[in-house]
Amino acid sequence: MKNSGSKFKIVKICISSLLIIILILCTIAAIRTWSLDANIGLQLAHWEKTENISVVIDPRMREELLAHFKEAVRIPTVSLSQTDINTTALLEFDKLLRKAFPTVFSSSLVQHELVANYSHLFRVRGSQPDLVPYILLAHIDVVPASESDGWEVPPFSAKEIDGFIYGRGTLDDKSPLMGILQALEYLLIKGYAPRRGFYIGFGHDEEVGGNQGAMNIVRLLKQRGVQLSFVLDEGLAVLDGIIAGLEGPAALIGISEKGQATVKLSVSVAPGHSSMPPRETSIGILAAAVKRLEDNPMPNLFGYGPEHDTFEQLAHKFKLPLKFILSNLWLFNPLLTRVLERKPDTNAFVRTTTAVTMFNAGVKVNVLPSLAEAYVNLRIHSAQSLQEVLDLIQTTIGDQRVKMELINGFDPLPVSSADEKSFGFQIIKKTVLDRFPTVTVAPGICIGNTDSRHFKDLTDNIYRFSPSWFKPGDPQRFHGINERISKKTYEDMILFYVSLIQNCDMQKLPDAHSSVHEL
Repeated sequence: MKNSGSKFKIVKICISSLLIIILILCTIAAIRTWSLDANIGLQLAHWEKTENISVVIDPRMREELLAHFKEAVRIPTVSLSQTDINTTALLEFDKLLRKAFPTVFSSSLVQHELVANYSHLFRVRGSQPDLVPYILLAHIDVVPASESDGWEVPPFSAKEIDGFIYGRGTLDDKSPLMGILQALEYLLIKGYAPRRGFYIGFGHDEEVGGNQGAMNIVRLLKQRGVQLSFVLDEGLAVLDGIIAGLEGPAALIGISEKGQATVKLSVSVAPGHSSMPPRETSIGILAAAVKRLEDNPMPNLFGYGPEHDTFEQLAHKFKLPLKFILSNLWLFNPLLTRVLERKPDTNAFVRTTTAVTMFNAGVKVNVLPSLAEAYVNLRIHSAQSLQEVLDLIQTTIGDQRVKMELINGFDPLPVSSADEKSFGFQIIKKTVLDRFPTVTVAPGICIGNTDSRHFKDLTDNIYRFSPSWFKPGDPQRFHGINERISKKTYEDMILFYVSLIQNCDMQKLPDAHSSVHEL
């Protein structure tokens, strides 16, 4: 009886201690949750006042800029492969740029050159050479599109419906391209001369890897000894109603992008007649290997990459109970990882994704195929390397009869800084809040790839953001049907670049700790 009483007391003490620990943890979590509004996302350093040139777009200007943009969309600058690019359209696009932006091409401050015949590099000279330059990127080429795919209008018509301009390239990536040059055109007309010099680079083959355009632009800059303060390319955008549970729009600035690999799996056996099949055919062996890959996804790595900061910095914009959970990832990280991996769009943030995209085998219905092949496309999480992923594939398949061949691939891009001392990130953030004061800004990760990845030897600070405003359904228009942009969004995009270029003239960032104000 005495021992039973002692055991009961020990259990009681353990339960009491556990309850106290839970109470303490919940108290800490509650305090952290309610203090977020004062500490995360709502504060920005007090910037010195600058005499920025203001651009007001009047009806005549609006008509002209929309006409130029529509003309750009109508030029079918399609890239099908590295060896199949519409060079005729690229030459036509070159003529359009020179016609649409005469001041840019004639200004004594701007040096322009063609790179690899079809890409464009602009250097805008600054009055203070000691300030490290930056570069704004976009790309000219687009993916194929056909009206038979289900488009409401011909995909290269630039037809206007209910305030939207429809066409391939309206989002990816001719709106930032035309917006950057339109902003510079307006600034130069008004007599603007930058203090900080900068570059503008437009690759012509981004959709097929950027091996000619972006890579040759980088080669030229390296030869000239250029180092960059930061790079800004396409990538993420302002998301409004896209993230479930988030109150209000959020501008996500990509600070990294996933790596990529294409792997070919193949099985070779002796051919034979279908009337005398072996226990396993080449198709069966390969299908089993593919099934093992799909049944055993790559490890969940949430918390080891930039996606952790994305949710933490957006936490204060969610309603309870999500606000409570996201504000305390130190406590609820395992719970959130399970939630995120349930849907394909959020699962892509937490792991290396594995997609079997092609499966080829057989030549005749009564012949056992000697060869079966499958292609697997992988998007590699920031916390993994290409080699680690290849090793995991080999281990998961676990069948020596299945040969694995790496067709192409590269590691994830380094994660760029997004703290208060990061000049590029803070300048982009300030410009976003200047233009869209109701937006919450947070770092993010691109699950696709951009030309910016080729610039990693020129700077440690690469950012991926376009000032597009995305509503539900809009992300699916990328490389999909009915790609479109609203006229207002395009106009806002031009004014964003007008502000960004001038904000970059700041010599250094203010001290975020000594003087802050709420926006």
